[in-house]
Amino acid sequence: MLTDLSPLIAATTQWLTHSYPAYGGALAAALSEVQARQAVTVAAWLRYPTPTDVALVQMAGPGGSAGLDWITGADATAHDDADDFAWRTWVDEVVASWAACLLSDAELARLAVAAIAEGAHSTGVPIEFRRLVAPDAHDRQAAALLRHPDLLAPVAVLHRTALHDHLDPGQALIA
Repeated sequence: MLTDLSPLIAATTQWLTHSYPAYGGALAAALSEVQARQAVTVAAWLRYPTPTDVALVQMAGPGGSAGLDWITGADATAHDDADDFAWRTWVDEVVASWAACLLSDAELARLAVAAIAEGAHSTGVPIEFRRLVAPDAHDRQAAALLRHPDLLAPVAVLHRTALHDHLDPGQALIA
């Protein structure tokens, strides 16, 4: 049984970077992709915290990008190529939504990174996710579309409440 989220992380990262592309050349594209991958990794680790969760998503599949493509206005006919369609089946809508939330809200990103620090995916070696939680000017410029709250809003709003509930489960009891 696979307990690796790399296909899901790679596909969801690719979807984000295609939907919110970087402008400014190869370096900007690389910086944007790193930020997207860090956000998706944190979101995936939060969404699938145990080896059992990972095994279940590997068996059932994450759902694909069709709903996200529709929300963002992607042309459905552009995905006729089998190679283009194949990776899209591994896109996870919830993970993409949570990653969008993390990319557009620095405090939420810090909370999420702190939440995964002691999880099953942690190897005991501290992982900083610096480009996600503390992007510098070059990171922000490279990922201007990827981090723009208004542009990410249609995707982020899909599962924002679930992310907040996941990060602060006691808050619902207080309200």
